[in-house]
Amino acid sequence: MKTALFCFALFIGQLPTLQDKPIVHLRPHQDFIPAEFGGDLVEFTNPPPVIQLPQLPPVKDPHGRPWQIELRNMGPGTVTIMGKAQFSLQIPVGKTVTIKSNDGNYVFVR
Repeated sequence: MKTALFCFALFIGQLPTLQDKPIVHLRPHQDFIPAEFGGDLVEFTNPPPVIQLPQLPPVKDPHGRPWQIELRNMGPGTVTIMGKAQFSLQIPVGKTVTIKSNDGNYVFVR
């Protein structure tokens, strides 16, 4: 029984490493997303009510792929993401959204 429990704990401990995207955490109360986070899943806990995307929409992420980002709101309240050209998107608690840069603008990916 102890061996099975140990193996289960070891397997669960490795699950985050099986993700295809790195998970980065926005510091509490940080109100902007650095361009270097492109290609990552960004989780935020206790964020400010408004978070800014990079002022100039990036073209490529650090891996050379078209820039996009996944954002996950862990709470406790709804967060508004703001970007260039009046881009605005609200993310309720527990939801994940994808935003990409397209021809100098931000686009919400459904």
